[in-house]
Amino acid sequence: MKAAPLAGTRVLDLSTMIAAPLAASLMSDWGASVIKVEQPGHGDHVRRFGAQSDGQGLYWKTLSRGKRALAVDLHDPAGQDLVRRLASTHDVLIENFRPGTLERWNLGPDILHEANPSLVILRMTAYGQFGPYRTRAGFGTLAEAMSGIASVTGFADRPPLLPALPLADVLAGFLSSSAVLAALLRRARDGSGETIDFAIYEAALKAVELQVLEYDSNGTLHTRRGNQIEDAAPRGAYRCGDGRWIALSGSTQAVAERVLRTIGGDELVNDPRFKSNVERVENADALDKLIDEWCAQRTQEDALETFSAMGCAVGPLESIDTMLENEQVVARGSIATVDDPDLGPLRMTNVYPRFEETPLPVPAPGHARVGGQTRAILEDELGLTGAEIDRLFAAGTVA
Repeated sequence: MKAAPLAGTRVLDLSTMIAAPLAASLMSDWGASVIKVEQPGHGDHVRRFGAQSDGQGLYWKTLSRGKRALAVDLHDPAGQDLVRRLASTHDVLIENFRPGTLERWNLGPDILHEANPSLVILRMTAYGQFGPYRTRAGFGTLAEAMSGIASVTGFADRPPLLPALPLADVLAGFLSSSAVLAALLRRARDGSGETIDFAIYEAALKAVELQVLEYDSNGTLHTRRGNQIEDAAPRGAYRCGDGRWIALSGSTQAVAERVLRTIGGDELVNDPRFKSNVERVENADALDKLIDEWCAQRTQEDALETFSAMGCAVGPLESIDTMLENEQVVARGSIATVDDPDLGPLRMTNVYPRFEETPLPVPAPGHARVGGQTRAILEDELGLTGAEIDRLFAAGTVA
């Protein structure tokens, strides 16, 4: 079996919460060795974010999977020196403090690159390293609002709707990890390091890119239309007679005609209201009503089978509990069960995407104790003696 794609790549993760740690988590999934640096005592805020089990944050368990736990006080000059020494032997450093913070800690890119000219530094903040918003506090929620995502999400007669999940943070994690890999690929060619200035709101902008072009070219300003979109019809969520739901999309003429033929035969295909996408979007409410009536007479299973047999783009609209039992999810092992020494078996997402030549296991869940592997890391990575480490512990530099 081939080595993991990122085997031998060393990552120093100084970041907190979701977006930047996710970038490091993905690299860990793909085989990189990742050290998670936390502030002594309270550690990463995500340890206390969201649902807990036996006093441990469940999101922490997956965001920090595969990472070794090191606690260093970055306010302490001795702690700063430890991070500089670690950075000199690592390939990537990830941070998401407000602009200027690393510089105040004597860990700015100029100092880090002096110690390691080939280091790739990912700097992630809500708004980036420059501009009038640069020093503002921010999370993914504000990126979803500022980018325009919330303004077109929800129903017209209700307020804008923010996603009920960390959408911008996850988009940022995906995009920033790609940026790091691009920098590493160039470094493999010429040995040069890089500093990546990543703004979370710019990742969210990629989700509304088509609407930017539409407004700029045609003056089109999209509004909230519930489950409909102004680009294509039919498109939405439809309730079946057994109370379960399906999702349906007719984004091309051929697929839309298959939907029409399924629910109303050729007569509906030739209906002037639904002849082309332009007419279907104009008459989306009428089309949705016909689909609703058709679905209401069938179970979810019957509706899915009938639409699928006709070549329609259709799928079940699952809740988390039913998604876990979905036959496609089960067949691909999209959700994996991982043994956690503190909480027992935990179900979490598998390693995505799949590398066919290198099947990758899900890394071990995040360490329960802040700095739980501090001593071993300082011994292995920096060659410190027991006495030297004891002095650092006694001074509160590490924990």
